[in-house]
Amino acid sequence: MIRKLRTERDNQQWMLDLALNMRGRVQNFEMDGSELPPGKRARNYRMFPKQWREAAARHEQLAKLAQARGHNETATYHYDHAVESYRMAQHPIYYDDHPVKIATNEKLREMVDRRCEVASYPIERVEVPFDNGKTISCLLHLLPDRRKAPCILYCPGMDQTKEAFPFAHDNFALKRGFHMISMDGPGQGSSNFQKIRAVGDNYERAGAAVISYLQTRPEIDADRIALYGFSMGSYWVLRLSSYDPRVAGVVAATACFNPNNTIFTQSSPRFKQMFMYMAGYEDEQKFDDEVAQHMTVRGHMEKIKCPTLLVTGEYDPLCPLEDAIEAYGELKSPRELWVMENQFHPMRKMANLGGMDSHEYIVDWLRDALVGKGLARDHSRIAYIKEGGAGPWNNCEWTPTVGPGQAYF
Repeated sequence: MIRKLRTERDNQQWMLDLALNMRGRVQNFEMDGSELPPGKRARNYRMFPKQWREAAARHEQLAKLAQARGHNETATYHYDHAVESYRMAQHPIYYDDHPVKIATNEKLREMVDRRCEVASYPIERVEVPFDNGKTISCLLHLLPDRRKAPCILYCPGMDQTKEAFPFAHDNFALKRGFHMISMDGPGQGSSNFQKIRAVGDNYERAGAAVISYLQTRPEIDADRIALYGFSMGSYWVLRLSSYDPRVAGVVAATACFNPNNTIFTQSSPRFKQMFMYMAGYEDEQKFDDEVAQHMTVRGHMEKIKCPTLLVTGEYDPLCPLEDAIEAYGELKSPRELWVMENQFHPMRKMANLGGMDSHEYIVDWLRDALVGKGLARDHSRIAYIKEGGAGPWNNCEWTPTVGPGQAYF
């Protein structure tokens, strides 16, 4: 009997294998770099987890040797990379209860616990109760002195988990006076093992539960809890901030504001393969009808009350610029839109920001909005941040050349 393909586009797997073999990528093809560890090559997708497991084992060995000699700073660096590598190894296995996925995830947990032993500040595991005895798993990164301060709730992208962000050896949020908590929302990381699915309003309810937990912590300024979402997380934080009025500020970056538009139809087939697993679906038509068609921020943006920053690449294929312009136009709160000239989806080491990632600038914006003078209620600004320009604080105001729904070229 011929095995039935899970999605129609699964018959393009040979093309993904070819892309991985030739380019080292199975998605975000605009990027030049490989999705594999340095020096590694995968000739088809099934090799992907193994290559990352091997890289993880090497960093694990380096970390343990450094820790044994008391070199905690070096150990933290290597544990960060062991964490990231084991995460990358388990993530592409999108099948429930797969023994290799389970074993690799156990190594990931071990590396997180070892990193907590050597990090220069407190990192705590947090399990927030959710739906019939299950939990939303989080990692809480606290300022070294545990002083009362604002907190950023980070909602990862489709291909991230709570362990990956931020790095403990270079925590950009702590440097700017923020605690940070990263969550495995429905469909992500440990939620997959508990079969907490990315469907309906599950993510909004899970995020609200984490906010309620944060408000019980003495270290957290309960009135200054902000959201930061990256990639698919940009969609989730906008939905969450429209759902929960306690959010003090929100940044939706590396845009994916309307996943039902392009990500499941025009982009790499791997996105739909992965998200059907995250949602717990095997039937593609049912997934399209019951999940995908409802994944949009349309009708939600006007409910957001807090200062909001949208950050997108000018040519992001997962969020056409007209979608970002439309989302911005529907906001009624203090708002900004940053358009990164000539950028695509994962916005890393950008010439637009002098070679920096967007994270540092984003947390600077949150600090201005939550801790500084704040934003006027009628604040409204679109910035076109040029590749060779002076960044978002420069005089770079822009009037879009197209309106909502008009294709941008």
